Amino acid sequence: MPSFSPVDVVRPFLDEPRVRPAQLQWRRRQFLSRDGDDSHFGVFDSFKAARAWLPNSPEFDDAALSEHEDVRSKKAFPYDYSFMWWLDRALRDGASSVLDIGGSIGLHCDANCRYFRMPDAPKWRVVEVPSVVLAGKHLAARNAAAALSLSESLDESIGTPCEDVWIAVNAIHYFEDARPDQLLKKCARRPQHILLSQLPLYNGEDFVTMQKIGEGAFAPVHVYNRARFIQDIKALGYTLWDRWAVQDRSMELRGYPERSFPSFTGLYFVDSTRMFKRCKPLPS
Repeated sequence: MPSFSPVDVVRPFLDEPRVRPAQLQWRRRQFLSRDGDDSHFGVFDSFKAARAWLPNSPEFDDAALSEHEDVRSKKAFPYDYSFMWWLDRALRDGASSVLDIGGSIGLHCDANCRYFRMPDAPKWRVVEVPSVVLAGKHLAARNAAAALSLSESLDESIGTPCEDVWIAVNAIHYFEDARPDQLLKKCARRPQHILLSQLPLYNGEDFVTMQKIGEGAFAPVHVYNRARFIQDIKALGYTLWDRWAVQDRSMELRGYPERSFPSFTGLYFVDSTRMFKRCKPLPS
């Protein structure tokens, strides 16, 4: 016979609406504690509302996180390869410049140079928070990466004649106002290729939650409705060429099973006027 712990017996009652306010306070304490193992907490309608529940936090502008990214840059993970393959295809198709939104210290630039025989080195611009930009500039100088530049301003980066390829890996949802369709409407010249990976997409309504991103560091994060997110980009003249599940990432939001999902998503869009000739896009 299966055995049940007291927690298994009580859990269904803990998620009932009438006990949710008390549960939220308890889960908040667990989420903020060093011993808590939840990576996400809460459902909010804005970054401002989520931050009201957070202690003062550097979010991603933290030197310790920058050091972690230096280690991360030396290794490719299984979820990187679909993204890297399509980026290689885009560069071989004639793209010569990349805007890397939330691209850390230039780790994608470094990984592509190491794992692929690149055409002429593309110009690579990374948009990041100040501490990461500083670490990235030190790394670029150390590696003599002349093609790599870093900026702290996303608005400034898209307001100038824009790069051929936009990429964002586990990044766009941490920006308060950076839905791709909104950025595309503001940019001086739209990219030919858009590569997005590790996106929190699911079949419910948009919401904001909080994520534990490091020791004593927390950040609000968007979670998007899948169909609406994709359609908003397609409506601006792009074709969804490929999508893939990122099985290494999931959203388990205690108290909100309807907003939890088993994997994140990768998406590759191509300007509908520039279609690859050797293969077909995904069916609509």
